[in-house]
Amino acid sequence: MILGIAVLWLAWQGPSPEASQHIEAARHAEAEKHFEIAVAEYRKVTELEPASTPAFVSLGQALIEARDYGAAVKPLKRALELDPNSAFAHQLLGYALLAQGYPSEAIPHLEKAHEQAALGIAQAETGQFADAIVNLQAALQKRPNDPDLLYYLGRASGLLSKQSIDALLTAYPDSVRAHQSMAENYMVLRQMPEAEKEYQQALQLRPDTPNLHLELGHVYAQTSRWPLAEEQFRAETKLQPGNAEAAYRLGDALLQQGKAKEARVELERSDELLPQMPETLYALGKAAALEGDSAAAEKAWTTLLSVEREGSLAGQAHFGLAGLYRKVGKTAEADVHMREFQRLRNSAPGVEKQ
Repeated sequence: MILGIAVLWLAWQGPSPEASQHIEAARHAEAEKHFEIAVAEYRKVTELEPASTPAFVSLGQALIEARDYGAAVKPLKRALELDPNSAFAHQLLGYALLAQGYPSEAIPHLEKAHEQAALGIAQAETGQFADAIVNLQAALQKRPNDPDLLYYLGRASGLLSKQSIDALLTAYPDSVRAHQSMAENYMVLRQMPEAEKEYQQALQLRPDTPNLHLELGHVYAQTSRWPLAEEQFRAETKLQPGNAEAAYRLGDALLQQGKAKEARVELERSDELLPQMPETLYALGKAAALEGDSAAAEKAWTTLLSVEREGSLAGQAHFGLAGLYRKVGKTAEADVHMREFQRLRNSAPGVEKQ
């Protein structure tokens, strides 16, 4: 099933001795995960106890565990005829209907059972994305890192986003946000000329829109047009002096052009705004090294490694430190960092000498 369920052993009100024997046999079969046997035993119980809600609920559950969702619907509906307030029956019937591709029919039962996980999935399947997100987030609080819940939450969030963007593009095709949204789509597709055009149109309409200069700067950075990237990142830092990413991006653009001193000022500001961001620390160390300030470079790269020990930035920091130590004759320390660089380069192909 989409979401696993725990076996529920319900309380029975005075079953007959013969029915009790079949109940015990069914429970033993369930414990051994012999659900076909459990189904047969619970079916006998329903024949002996035709007015017992737990009998039909248990039969429905055993059928669900046996993956026979279609067959589970009838006994679960019968259970609700006997007891319309049975939360277990509503929960299981909701599961069975959802598993068969009937999310609309499942929703009322899952709502009555307060089963947020399956309810969120059913709502996502029926286009109720905002409600689905609320219920899936609540379910994740109880079951963190559940792969099914994470998948459906991501799917619902993405579809809600698409729905909103489609509405934006339909209603306001010539707005700033429409051009920005189109530009972001082109960026994902790596169609840089089209992205650049859309960002420029957005900026013509409203040049003081937060993040537009930053995003257009990304386009120029992706295509190594560093003077143009610098111009856009600088414009963003004027609009948002408290934006750590904008300061970092400006510092990196300056660094790419060999302007180490100017870059260092922006990178230090970025580090003050958002301490211990690995990208900033690596670039800051590189700028300091280019200026001949080995102590500052060592500090930045060592701090980076205390934050991030794996990945490409860690590898580059090790390579930088190896060079610093070798220059001052600290061969042993240099060798340690070079070995770590080699290890990370072998385990992560993106780690290269910078």
